[in-house]
Amino acid sequence: MRAEVEWVDSRERLPEDGIPVAAAIAGRYAPEDGADECDPAAGLEFWLVRPMYFTTRHFDEDGREHRDCFVDSDGIVRPPYGRDGEDPITHWAYLPTLPGTTVHYLTGEEARTARAKALGEEA
Repeated sequence: MRAEVEWVDSRERLPEDGIPVAAAIAGRYAPEDGADECDPAAGLEFWLVRPMYFTTRHFDEDGREHRDCFVDSDGIVRPPYGRDGEDPITHWAYLPTLPGTTVHYLTGEEARTARAKALGEEA
């Protein structure tokens, strides 16, 4: 089985509210000990992919409201690229569906049957 991913520039379009996505994060690691922390080039630059979900409205634990943002499994809020905030999301892609299906989530007997079919086992 193969899954194709279509990356979307977050400056051009955002996903629907509540949708899980793969998100490409751009940022910079903290500088090494002894480096000038005021230097914007200090620290190693990164670009990586993490699973997240997109939401039109999110409240932090401290009650701060965020709009049109991506949230990771640790509750860290990241803005689309070009907006205020650290480690912005440059691109996003819908997660692939479960093997042999057109959905991302199944429960109960449907999950058991679909998994067995994808694995070539009897349900």
